[in-house]
Amino acid sequence: MTLAHDPTDDRPSIEQLKAVAQPPEHIARYNAEHWAGALYIRHLSIYATRWLLPTHITPNGVTWLMIVVGVAGAFAIPFGGIWGPVVAVVAMQLQILLDCSDGEVARWRQRFSPAGIYLDRIGHYVTEASIPVAIGLRADGWSLSAPGDVGGWTVLGLLVAIGVLLNKAFTDLVHVARAKTGRPPLEDVATTARPKASGMAALRRAFDYLPIFRAFVAVEASILALVAAVVDAVHGDLLGTQVLVVVMVPLVVVTAGGHLLGVLSSSRLD
Repeated sequence: MTLAHDPTDDRPSIEQLKAVAQPPEHIARYNAEHWAGALYIRHLSIYATRWLLPTHITPNGVTWLMIVVGVAGAFAIPFGGIWGPVVAVVAMQLQILLDCSDGEVARWRQRFSPAGIYLDRIGHYVTEASIPVAIGLRADGWSLSAPGDVGGWTVLGLLVAIGVLLNKAFTDLVHVARAKTGRPPLEDVATTARPKASGMAALRRAFDYLPIFRAFVAVEASILALVAAVVDAVHGDLLGTQVLVVVMVPLVVVTAGGHLLGVLSSSRLD
């Protein structure tokens, strides 16, 4: 039960803000909360939200900030040796913080709109597709100081980006299909995602222990780019980044293909 509040109050206490902007039923959603959110970002985002409220920025304005930070952070990866990926890691932490804050601002101000959800989806699509492209550019030796021509590594990065976009679309198209057939919104609980066939269910459980899909989530992908950059620095070339690109290609095929099969074999389209 949330406390009564004044949506026009721009200086609530942290306790008031948490009660309204971070309700337990929202935080406990099965698919919507990144592990970093529960671990530490939500503890920080509430303070960021409290700081944002007096600026009178709209929830969609916060989402636009999230998009800019995410894309700029992704394309920092090819620049500055190891420092580009360091910037990317920091940017993805800030992006997920803003991703939490836009919803918190909306809940406090009671301002909800389809446009906000739409922009949020765009932010995740463009950020998570930009990262493998940026990694491919780095593997080709492309940078702001030495632009040059792009080659096969960037092409592979683009292919991975297509796989990332398809994987994300497989989730959102479930909601499109249900809406077009007059079915109610899908409840965000574990049982809806569980495959009906026992074999597929066992395979899904195996991937719970080996979550390769996280290689394409912004936070984890930026960390992988940084690890590869450290290998580059130690080895004195671009071996680490090039190996990462090679590994990402089959991983995205397995991730997207497995996701599609998982959707089709679950109750999400019933």
